[in-house]
Amino acid sequence: MKIQRFLLLFLLVPLFAFTTAHKFYVSVTTIEHSKPDKALQITTRIFIDDFQRVLEERYGLQEELTVEKNPEVVEGFMRKYLTKKIKIWVNGEIKAINFIGKKYEDDVTVCYLEIEDIERVQSLEIENGLLYEIEEDQQNLVHVKINNSRKSLLLVKENDKGLLKF
Repeated sequence: MKIQRFLLLFLLVPLFAFTTAHKFYVSVTTIEHSKPDKALQITTRIFIDDFQRVLEERYGLQEELTVEKNPEVVEGFMRKYLTKKIKIWVNGEIKAINFIGKKYEDDVTVCYLEIEDIERVQSLEIENGLLYEIEEDQQNLVHVKINNSRKSLLLVKENDKGLLKF
């Protein structure tokens, strides 16, 4: 029964996660290994209003994210927040995450991150603490594609870390 509930949640959350008026508190992070680039390419999707709120509460950011008056300042806060809240261990070793950039799609901020110099992935340990400080019901969905293997994690405040082996 637990498996059926998890599967139902796993299938329905992405369908309802990014609508204009959201009642779900979800971020979706996708991690993919690029062999040619020898890198983990990471995309994180966060509702703009939630991201705005956390950056305002945490760093005092007064600017509206989509206005782009001071993109360097906004991206600096985004970089600081994301690299503090997302931690990734590759093959048991913690790795530095680089913030590449961001864009806005409808009501979602799409952030691009990367971990360089990754030739092979045998295991990924992922800690994702995004937005827990502003929303108790926050869920962080992580999809990982390594070689031809796809795996996913659903992380919540009480269990914000998961290990995947490939």
